[in-house]
Amino acid sequence: MKFDYNLKNYDLKLVVFMVILNAFGIAIMRSATGAATYQDPQVVRQIMGSLAGLAICIALSLVNYRWVLQQSGLIYLISVMVLLGVLVYGTASGHGAVRWIQLPILGQVQPAEFVKIGLIIFYANYFQKVKDDINLPHVIGLAAVYFAIPAVLVLLQPNLSTTIILMVIVAAIVFASPISMKWIVGVLLALLPAMIAVVYLFRSGLYDKIPFLQGYQAERILTFINPAENTQTFYQQMYSIMAIGSGMLKGKGLNNNSIFSVKNANFLAEKDNDFIFAVIGEELGFRGSLIIIIIFLLIIIECLIIAWKARDISGRLICVGMMAWIGFQTYTNIAVATGIFPNTGITLPFFSRGVSSLISVYIGMGIVLNVALQRKA
Repeated sequence: MKFDYNLKNYDLKLVVFMVILNAFGIAIMRSATGAATYQDPQVVRQIMGSLAGLAICIALSLVNYRWVLQQSGLIYLISVMVLLGVLVYGTASGHGAVRWIQLPILGQVQPAEFVKIGLIIFYANYFQKVKDDINLPHVIGLAAVYFAIPAVLVLLQPNLSTTIILMVIVAAIVFASPISMKWIVGVLLALLPAMIAVVYLFRSGLYDKIPFLQGYQAERILTFINPAENTQTFYQQMYSIMAIGSGMLKGKGLNNNSIFSVKNANFLAEKDNDFIFAVIGEELGFRGSLIIIIIFLLIIIECLIIAWKARDISGRLICVGMMAWIGFQTYTNIAVATGIFPNTGITLPFFSRGVSSLISVYIGMGIVLNVALQRKA
């Protein structure tokens, strides 16, 4: 690959933002797991995943994103095949969900995390190729079918939260494409009866009739709607809110051993994963939490700036897709930890334990960096 880019356009700010968040993430994860040192196996795995992810990100930032887009068909096919493999050979979780596969050397991997970047690449290339015919019915229909296949496979795991993230990513890409607003409004109006039906079934107590909703998922939504009547299932979010509030302005400090710590009392079952923001709030306080949120916001803004300066539609859509992914997932994780959303099981990028999530985000951001490297003058 010939490197003929102007390296003066390299977006070092974006790299710095990611490294800062990742460093914070490792420190917070170590504290959340109660590891005595950074030599703890879980922490070492996260550090190694971070270094590997950053190396992949830097390497991909020098690979022409147009070449990556040329492989979009193969990437899509591999994504579908791997999701099928998860259903056949996957490892089950406590709720019976089959979301992981065991690979030699790499260990446990969650393929759905990599499908997110796979769909971003696929749709960026698809809408670039059909830009002149994008409003034709068969083009829109094919786009819907291409999304439905991996989305259904993820939903069958079952993994409703990741399916929703995939929907948000693809919806953002569609909105940023040259598609007519008539199609967007039309699809929303077509989905309206289904949304009304779901609300009606919940209000009528017939949520078990909703085909894509599992029992534990319905329970989480019911807990969110009526926490006073479902205290046994609301305790996780209740303790999360307590932890964040107890941090006050300055926080209790990293790795604190206070007997009054919600973290140390083991009230949070997913404190190194889904509810890691509770640990951030307790140990870094409002001040530290705000700094982390601002850095996430800066990454989102930087992605939008790169999208605005991109040379073509595909580059713009890659950046918008990554912005939607990081922005929505970050907001949702924090919203769950603060009781604004029902418990969804969505991780916080760069912070939550899990190498699959970490490396997949770095892969996407590496491609974004290459789009920035080839931006318009």
